[in-house]
Amino acid sequence: MFSTITNANFSDVMIVESIDKCIILRDTLKQKINLKAPHASITWIPQNVEDYAIQAKKVSTKSFDTNEDLCSLKQYILFGVKGIAAYAQHALNLNHEDVDIFNFMEESLVLLSKETYQEALLSELIRTGEYGVKVMALLDAANTSSYGVPEMSNVSIGVGKRPGILVSGHDLKDLEELLIQSEDAGIDIYTHSEMLPAHGYPQFKKYKHLVGNYGGAWYNQTKDFETFNGPVLFTTNCLVPPKKSATYSSRIFTSGATGMPGWKHIDATLDNGQKDFSEIIALAKTCKAPTEIEQGELTVGFAHNQVLSLADKILDAVNSGAVKKMVVMSGCDARQKSRSYYTEFAKALPQNTLILTSGCAKFRYNKLALGDIGGIPRVLDAGQCNDSYSWAVVALKLKEVLGLKDINQLPIEFNIAWYEQKAIIVHLALLYLGIKDTHVGPTLPAFITPNILKIVQEGFGVQSITDVENDMKILKIAS
Repeated sequence: MFSTITNANFSDVMIVESIDKCIILRDTLKQKINLKAPHASITWIPQNVEDYAIQAKKVSTKSFDTNEDLCSLKQYILFGVKGIAAYAQHALNLNHEDVDIFNFMEESLVLLSKETYQEALLSELIRTGEYGVKVMALLDAANTSSYGVPEMSNVSIGVGKRPGILVSGHDLKDLEELLIQSEDAGIDIYTHSEMLPAHGYPQFKKYKHLVGNYGGAWYNQTKDFETFNGPVLFTTNCLVPPKKSATYSSRIFTSGATGMPGWKHIDATLDNGQKDFSEIIALAKTCKAPTEIEQGELTVGFAHNQVLSLADKILDAVNSGAVKKMVVMSGCDARQKSRSYYTEFAKALPQNTLILTSGCAKFRYNKLALGDIGGIPRVLDAGQCNDSYSWAVVALKLKEVLGLKDINQLPIEFNIAWYEQKAIIVHLALLYLGIKDTHVGPTLPAFITPNILKIVQEGFGVQSITDVENDMKILKIAS
């Protein structure tokens, strides 16, 4: 399922290969159980290449139900389950799994294939949020047990003089294996976009050739990859099809669930089970060093353990009035001009406001000079999109420490940027945790009908963003 989320895999060949593997597994399972259901997922067998596209049209999301509201809810659930699939795959790569999560995913997919009613789907929607919390907790445990608890760290955004490899996507396991294999190769390794948080993990700091982060959010890759000059390893989603004028396609490599026609995919493994990155390392040695596009540093590593270690300091700042509000600005970024809203929103926040961020939404403001409050950076970066879990942990802990009955009594507001399925599961996790009055933007998902939007608004207070000035008033953030 991971390969089917937004901007993960553009290779029809790889998608077809995945479908064929699923059919083999399905038919093997059918031999072990007595299953007579006539559904196409159980019976369909392609006869030629054209059959895949034909069947895809028959089972598109629009075919889920003739009732547009039920169809909307089913897509809502499906997008959440796809987000769960992505996080579960990352955890599995680090040998962490929870069969209960896989069972839930299967049960949800079965439900989507059946006739059902609105109340059952609404219940399943919140249950999806519950499993979103579970899978993010699982991935958090996988990352921290493998690489240590993230700690406040400064990351260079400049460049060195040696050639390098740029690592994009989200998969820390791929980064680790590349670092091991390239340690004495005379090259540097840089992170890109959502790989930036890797610099906060203690285990990665022992690799001296992991030298910094290059470029910005994923959608800027068509510019960043041109000036980087060396090869790029895509570990997961957030690919952008290259322009016809692109000069970098011959030095892009994909891994895992990702794929792009014309880009090399790494399938080979070494005797020790690691992926074989020898080809990309050899290519890097022949390339020029990256072209410098900026200088300075970014501060990362504010996952829940690091933030809770500052709890006394934060509480003192809240009690003294130095901190009036905390605004969670997590989620996804994209190229649309409307997303400049988040830059302007961050600029407009008063100096007594902390920004709690995660995901690539941070790139809209993490290079602004927003300062600190009594030594606490005003932008606290928890990490990747899945690390939005950290802000739930922090909120629950602050509720406990302050003796509040309701998490919504905290001086915390949620202004979430959505783009793809991982952001949907973060959003559903917040609903499950009972967090109300969240703002979502810059646009709402196309699958949400007016009736379903009304239900979510009335039940959870979910609102779409408007403009910076008006939203400041709605969120009661004084300038």
